[in-house]
Amino acid sequence: MKLHIRTYDLPLANTFRITHESRDIQPTVIVGLEDHEGRIGWGEATAVPYYGQSTQKLVTNLEKQRTRIEGNQLDSPEQFWADMFELFPTDPFELCALDIAANDLYGKQQGLPLYQIWDLDISKRPLTNYTIGRAPIPEMQSKLTAWPWPLYKVKLGTDHDLEIIKALREVSPSPFRIDANTAWTAEQCIEYAPLLKDLNVEFIEQPLPADAWEDQKKVFEQSILPLMADESCQTESDVDACVGYFHGINIKLVKCGGLTPARRMIKRARELDLKVMVGCMTESSVGISAIAHLLPLLDYVDMDGALLLSKDIASGVRIENGITYYVDAPGTGAKLLDYP
Repeated sequence: MKLHIRTYDLPLANTFRITHESRDIQPTVIVGLEDHEGRIGWGEATAVPYYGQSTQKLVTNLEKQRTRIEGNQLDSPEQFWADMFELFPTDPFELCALDIAANDLYGKQQGLPLYQIWDLDISKRPLTNYTIGRAPIPEMQSKLTAWPWPLYKVKLGTDHDLEIIKALREVSPSPFRIDANTAWTAEQCIEYAPLLKDLNVEFIEQPLPADAWEDQKKVFEQSILPLMADESCQTESDVDACVGYFHGINIKLVKCGGLTPARRMIKRARELDLKVMVGCMTESSVGISAIAHLLPLLDYVDMDGALLLSKDIASGVRIENGITYYVDAPGTGAKLLDYP
């Protein structure tokens, strides 16, 4: 097996602002795994400073293990992930890129898209939302009118969050999902929830800091809207802890280590009667196409990362008006545009 590593700066169509940061580009690392017949599987991990990631760190860590990665035999994606976990036990971003690439390559070797390998019915696929980042209210309103969509995710965490939602409701009838990005208090969340429900808000994602479990319990018991865990549920071991504190979990592939652990997290969440969502970073179509194959397993999805770019580096699944359309290709269906 041959390892390919590429870095890109993904240009955003608009400045993206959330509680933790503001950015105009998104650095990302693309990993390729090539077998002896020249088939290449592609994977991705974005470099997110909030999680201590940089392209330099990701590339350095991967290069350190190049020999052992290239010496691996891809018997199955699950075994490959277990082998890679021994190399990267505390590095889920590196694991994610490798795992997506391994799944993509395995699909190409089998001549089947991943959803067929997993025996999933793609007639069931939830709509993806389109994210509206934090900005002055007129700018947020302009984004909604410029991008009509059946479902929006709105990033909050300001001192005038209710004012924002009321103003956005004036320009769009579509349902909203709220992501407070850990910026609220328990009292705020309990107070806002009924008002937001009246404004056609579907759920609230991660309203409190990830370690505020006592306050989160209080909100869970009193909130009129469903609560989805994000920062509070990053890896497989976090799923059980969310019971009694959240109504569902939002899985990010880069935070849990890829498609393989994400599928186990989904299975465990179902056993615990938790709703399941998969979210994305601002990724290219490499990462987004991987998420798409999980759609039949999900209640909600946030996979608009490639839609937020002014220029994509890859082709893959297509999303129109919230609906995902698959590529007639094996693996994830993603293809780097600058690769022959």
